[in-house]
Amino acid sequence: MPQHGNAVYFTFDDGPTPGVTEAVLDLLEAHEAKSTFFVIGKNVEQHPELYQRILAGNHSVGNHTHHHERGWQTPLNDYLTSIEQAAKKVSSALFRPPYGRITRAQVQALKPHYRIVMWDILSYDFDQKQTPEQCAHRVMQKLQPGAIVVFHDSMKAKKNMLPALEACLAYCKKMKFIPMALPMSYHAY
Repeated sequence: MPQHGNAVYFTFDDGPTPGVTEAVLDLLEAHEAKSTFFVIGKNVEQHPELYQRILAGNHSVGNHTHHHERGWQTPLNDYLTSIEQAAKKVSSALFRPPYGRITRAQVQALKPHYRIVMWDILSYDFDQKQTPEQCAHRVMQKLQPGAIVVFHDSMKAKKNMLPALEACLAYCKKMKFIPMALPMSYHAY
């Protein structure tokens, strides 16, 4: 992202997830931080109250497909159908491909309509071999203004993500970094 002062961008993939997303929102609120949630359409359908809480907190959202398809293993039309299905629930010009992988044909089809958002720092919070301290250290050692960080608001990542997120938010305060939400408009970049 372009550097706007000391802005950093924490993002969360794969939610909303009951028992996890609420804890993330509580931590963000406690630290007066904003973030971006790349949500799965079927999760939004199943947990609309969590999705509404994300929006009510003035966080931004992005499309992460309807079923979390592997783009490189999914035919173009099926992939685009999944994105369109999610878009019925998620009003945003932001898109992040699941697993961070996408084909050239998919990129070309999406570019006129979406800002494809990848990342600078992957926390590896989903990796059960990692500790929360390792995840936090990985983020903090590379964090700088304009950086986009990926966490996951999923049950699999919860054990690592919540303590790592709390440590990273405290680090932001110490370094005077400001966690902000990505603009949802395509033309905001």
